[in-house]
Amino acid sequence: MELEKLQLAVKAMNEVIEAILDEEKGCPWDKEQTPISLTEYTIEEMFEFVDAVRKNNSVEACEEMGDLIFGVMLIAKKYAQKNEFDFADALTKSVAKMKRRHPHVFSNDTYDTSKEALHQTWEKIKNQEKAEKGEQEGAFSSIPQALPALTRAYRIHAKAEKAGFTWDDDEDVERQVEAEWLELLDAKASGDQKQIEHELGDIIFSLTEMGRRLGVKANIAVDMTCNRFTERFAGMEKLAKERGLDFNTLSLDDKDELWNEVKANEK
Repeated sequence: MELEKLQLAVKAMNEVIEAILDEEKGCPWDKEQTPISLTEYTIEEMFEFVDAVRKNNSVEACEEMGDLIFGVMLIAKKYAQKNEFDFADALTKSVAKMKRRHPHVFSNDTYDTSKEALHQTWEKIKNQEKAEKGEQEGAFSSIPQALPALTRAYRIHAKAEKAGFTWDDDEDVERQVEAEWLELLDAKASGDQKQIEHELGDIIFSLTEMGRRLGVKANIAVDMTCNRFTERFAGMEKLAKERGLDFNTLSLDDKDELWNEVKANEK
């Protein structure tokens, strides 16, 4: 029943895409788009989907997931119009890849079942695939430069560790963060804006590695912090309005009191 439901949904979405791209009755805007022009909208949909998931809003996540898949299928249809590939081709390739990268599941081979061993197997197979394609095999070649900076930093540190180029223990990372903080203060004292930017980047990069060793992804942690801050700030504004206060004219001390009250109410 679940497979039948999925097949009907994909068929219905494909029919919608064919309708909006129809030569006679289709949408002029959609028809003039290209795979490249549609990428920005796909990125936006991805961030909206991720935002809904991180807010634990299943209703919104369901809607945004549908929008994201619609965008991907639309791009696939654009490629199909040029006889390059279609959505089914993409799914078929992905299925084959996932089976190849999970030999411990889809073959009779036996592997160490530890998480790290499985990850190493995954990486080994990925590198073999790249070699077969003639792609560069550098330590960081698989990391897209367009990733959000904190996600990219996390991935770089993970790859550097696999290459044996990282700090020996957590205490070394902590000392590095302290050293970067002092260098940032020196840069601030010098007034050199480019050096300040350089040192700020270094300390954030080192903090990302500290988080990674603690099992925390910096990009998610900062995103959650942003959500908490904006929600608390909205709570401050709401309290001020309920009490007939002009939030913008309140002193910092008064705003701090509202902030602490909102935090206390969370508990």
